[in-house]
Amino acid sequence: MIKNILSLLLLFIVLPEIHAQQKDKPNILWIVSEDNSPFLGCYGDTFATTPHLDKFAKQGILYKNAFATAPVCAPSRFTLVTGMYPPSMGTEHMRSTYPVPDYVKFFPRYLREAGYYTTNNAKKDYNTTDQPEAWDESSAKATYKNRKPGQPFFAVFNLNVSHESSIHTSIPTNKLKHDPEKVNLPPYHPATPEMKHDWAQYYDKIEEMDRQVGALLKELEAEGQAENTIIFYYSDNGGILGRSKRFLYESGLRVPLIIRFPEKYARLAPNTPGTETDRIVTFNDFAPTVLSLAGLEVPSHMQGKAFLGAREVKERAYAYGFRGRMDERTDLSRSVRDKKFRYIRNYLPHIIYGQYLEYLWKAPSIASWEAKFKAGRLNEDQKKFWQEKPAEELFDIENDPHNIHNLAGDPSHKEVLLKLRKANHDWLIETQDVGFIPEPLLGKIAETTPLRDYAKSGKYELNKIIETAEIASSRDKSHLKELVKRLGDKDAVVRYWAVIGTIILKNDAMPAKAKLQPLLNDPEVVVRIAAAEALLALGDTDAPVQTLNEALKSESRMARVQALNVLENIGAKAQPAFENVKALLTGDPKDTDYDVRAAKKVLETE
Repeated sequence: MIKNILSLLLLFIVLPEIHAQQKDKPNILWIVSEDNSPFLGCYGDTFATTPHLDKFAKQGILYKNAFATAPVCAPSRFTLVTGMYPPSMGTEHMRSTYPVPDYVKFFPRYLREAGYYTTNNAKKDYNTTDQPEAWDESSAKATYKNRKPGQPFFAVFNLNVSHESSIHTSIPTNKLKHDPEKVNLPPYHPATPEMKHDWAQYYDKIEEMDRQVGALLKELEAEGQAENTIIFYYSDNGGILGRSKRFLYESGLRVPLIIRFPEKYARLAPNTPGTETDRIVTFNDFAPTVLSLAGLEVPSHMQGKAFLGAREVKERAYAYGFRGRMDERTDLSRSVRDKKFRYIRNYLPHIIYGQYLEYLWKAPSIASWEAKFKAGRLNEDQKKFWQEKPAEELFDIENDPHNIHNLAGDPSHKEVLLKLRKANHDWLIETQDVGFIPEPLLGKIAETTPLRDYAKSGKYELNKIIETAEIASSRDKSHLKELVKRLGDKDAVVRYWAVIGTIILKNDAMPAKAKLQPLLNDPEVVVRIAAAEALLALGDTDAPVQTLNEALKSESRMARVQALNVLENIGAKAQPAFENVKALLTGDPKDTDYDVRAAKKVLETE
C-alpha cells in the first residue's frame, strides 16, 4: 500500500510538470507552395499581387538566401522530411523509390513520439519508401483541429495552385488578371505570345496561392492558435517556366522563406518582426530546425544543421544543390552557392540544357521557345538553353541575378572559381555522393543494400570515381591517354565515366576507338550503352545500334531509358531498333512510365 501511495504522489508531482512542458511547446505550421521562386511583393517583385504574404513578411523574418537542394519537388521533399542530402542517399533522381537505411526516419515521427500531433495535407512525394507512421493524419482532410485538447501540433499544408501543371491549359487572355504585355521577361526568354501569356497566367496562380495562404492564417486565428504557433511559409522549389524548375540556377533553387514567431516565442526569433536576414539556409536544415524549435535533440545522422532554437549552430558558408535524372532524361550536375556567387559543375556537358521532357513540353511557352531556336530567331542569351553546357559555370548573383554571364573562364574570377570548385569537390567526398553511379547500376545495388550503406561499405571507389568524372567532363583532350587507360578499370563505374569522357571529346577521342569496341560486350549494361554512344559518334553504326537494341530488352527500366536517350539522338540510324522501341508502348495512353515517354519520342523520327 505504501508503494502505491508513493506512486500516486509521484504521479501528482510529475503530471503537472509534463503538462507544463507540453503546454510550453510551440505549435509549428508549414505552409508550402509549389514551384515558385520569390515572385512576391515582399521580395521586391512589383508585378506580383500578394497582399497576404506581404503582410505576413511584415510580421515575420524574411530570408533572402533560402535554397532548395534540388530544383524539382520529389528530391527536394526527401531533403525536407529527412534532413539528409539526396545524393548521399541515392534519392536524387526524380521519382525514384530506392530504400534508405532504417535509422533514417521522417522527422515528424520524432515530434509525434514527443507528444506532438502531426498532420500532412496532403502531398507527400518523398522520393523513397513511404513512412506513414510519421503522421497522425495524412490526407486531403488532414488538420491540426483533430488533436487532443492542449496537444501541440506540427502541421503541413501544401498549396498546389502554383504548380507547373497550372499553365498546361491556357486561360483566355481576356480572363487573365495580369496583363501579358506588361510581364517583365527574364533576358533568356524570347517575347513570344505564348511565353508572355504563360508568365501572366502563372502570376495569376501565385495571386490565388497568396489568397489561400491568407485563408490558412485566418483559420489559425479563428482557432485561437496564432499566438501559440511558429509559421513557416516557403516554396518546394523554384519555377516554373523553362530554365527555372529542374535547373541549377537561382530560378530553380532559390525559394521564398518567411517565418513568423508569435510574441510568446519571440525569444526563438533571430530578429524583430518585419526584418530580413541574409543567412544562408537550405532544405537540409529544415528538419533539424523544427526539432530544435520543439526542444528536441537533433539525430546525429542528419546532415542539416538547425538555424533556429536551442540547437542552432553557426551559419553555413554554402548552399549545395544537385541535378540528377529529370523524368525520362539523364543528366548530372552539382552546384555551390555562397552569398555572392553560384558555381555549377556539369558532369555531362555534352547533353544540352533543353532536353525534351514530355511533361515540360506541355507548357505552350517551351514549345514556342524551341520553335524560335529552330527558326534561328534567338539572341545569344536565349540560344544557350538549346546548346551543350560548359563544364563549369560561375555567376555573380549581385550583378547577374538571371545567371546569364558565365565567369568561369574570366581570369579576374579565377580565385573564386578555384574556391567554389574545391568546395564542391570536398562536399562530394564528405557526403559520399552516390549519384555518380549510373542509375541502372544504382538500382541493381539498391535491390539488396541501401545506397547510403553501400557508400560506407568500402566497395564504393569514391575518390577514383569522382576524379574520373572530373577529368571526363573537363573537355580537355590532354586527359585522353588517362581516360583510355581507365576504360579497362576493374570498377564498372570508372569504366563508365572513362567512356563518357570520350563521348564529350567527340572526334578528339578517335585514338580510343579500338579500346571502346570491346566494351560493347562489357558485363555491365550501362557501360555497353555508353560505349555504343561513343562509337556512334566516331562513325560506327551497326554494332552500336545492335547493342542499344539489346539494351531495350533489359529488366532495368533506367537502362532502357539510357538506351532510348541515345537512340533518339541518332535519328534515322535508330531504325533497326524500332521494333523493340514499339514493344515498350503498352497501348495505354495514360502510361507515364519514363521508358514509355522516351520511346514515344524516339518513334517521332520514324
